[in-house]
Amino acid sequence: MCLIVLAWHASAAFPLVVAANRDEWRERPAEPARWWSDHPGLLAGRDLQAGGTWMGITREGRFAAVTNFRDPSDKRSTARSRGTLVTEFLLGADSAARFLSNLSARSHEYNAFNLILGDGASLFYFGSREGTPRAIEPGVHGLSNHTLDEPWPKVVRGNVRMGRALEGSDPAPALFEMLSDRTGARDEDLPQTGVSLEWERRLAPALIVGADYGTRVSTALVISSSGNVSFEERGRAADGSVTGTALQQFTLPVAVASA
Repeated sequence: MCLIVLAWHASAAFPLVVAANRDEWRERPAEPARWWSDHPGLLAGRDLQAGGTWMGITREGRFAAVTNFRDPSDKRSTARSRGTLVTEFLLGADSAARFLSNLSARSHEYNAFNLILGDGASLFYFGSREGTPRAIEPGVHGLSNHTLDEPWPKVVRGNVRMGRALEGSDPAPALFEMLSDRTGARDEDLPQTGVSLEWERRLAPALIVGADYGTRVSTALVISSSGNVSFEERGRAADGSVTGTALQQFTLPVAVASA
């Protein structure tokens, strides 16, 4: 997952809204979002190489998503899969704060990552490079392959468009427009993460295209104040076109929706 824009209690109508693009090598096998047969309460795509996921939600309203921290000089083939952190939290019962307090001591077992966890009542961010969990304040926030709210051009644009999306009765269409944005950035505005300038340019848009690497899926998660959940995932071809849509809608338990 390489772009996550979220609104946490930024709108009275929608306590949590998330728009995300998963960027990955196209050869890495994955299943589209669905309710998992071995864990029927978990809705997520599935990484078939390591068994975890990049973003998911449960019927009880637990939410999690992960991105990598881009640093090609710090990549170990022996590291544990970061996607298992998402499933570990979603299938567990710990609050987001407790889970992350226990994670801090073992975060070195993974290549650098960013993790967002929500338990319904709270939303937390943990960046392995920072090493300290922090509560996400109400408002609009963006995350790519650096720390939360690092003002990369696509993060800044995404935050602005999320704010506009919240003004409508259904944010999802505007969110998918934002996730389909191919606008790049001026060279002087590009981050310097250790990859070549050519790759920085290629990775600058929200939607990344290419036969070898690019945006594999775009996802919009919208939770309303009444507890209605809409989780829509759109598969992406190498040219960025939509190859398929998976839409799941359900209602959170009353106790969770009113928390």
